[in-house]
Amino acid sequence: MTEQPPYSILARGIERDVLPVAQSYGMGVIPWSPLAGGWLSGTYGEGKENTSHRATRVPGRYDLGLPVNRRKLEMVDQLVKLAFETELTLIELALAFVLEHPAVSAAIIGPRTLEQLESQLSAPTVRLEEGCWTASTRSPLLASTVNPEDAGWQPSVLSNSRLRRRPG
Repeated sequence: MTEQPPYSILARGIERDVLPVAQSYGMGVIPWSPLAGGWLSGTYGEGKENTSHRATRVPGRYDLGLPVNRRKLEMVDQLVKLAFETELTLIELALAFVLEHPAVSAAIIGPRTLEQLESQLSAPTVRLEEGCWTASTRSPLLASTVNPEDAGWQPSVLSNSRLRRRPG
């Protein structure tokens, strides 16, 4: 039995409930979007035009005019610096973060080119030092899921509180 939620440095909401429950019951977790839909690959950012199909289909996740996405951009800038300091690429840092959680069995990656694949192949061998994450996770910008649009689909029984309890 496995769970397949979105999970990345920018979408960490599952750390509160899904990952601990999966770990305690011995379930596998195979998260998708470990590169946060391209945000952690260097594809999107200041001065770069977000003209991808994704940006067109889901503008709420990519429109830099939205304050929540400006905040994501600030976080990515911090993570680029952290990756540089630890002699990693941003991609290695992002994938290693996801893969190092003990409840994560594997991550679903989505390279479309050989170059993208090659940039991700070293991530499983990367081991992040404890000090690396202590510094980054204490940052006020690195907490939970920054943009609710990045949390993935939510079934109505979870998102609508009136549907959570059955009448007695």
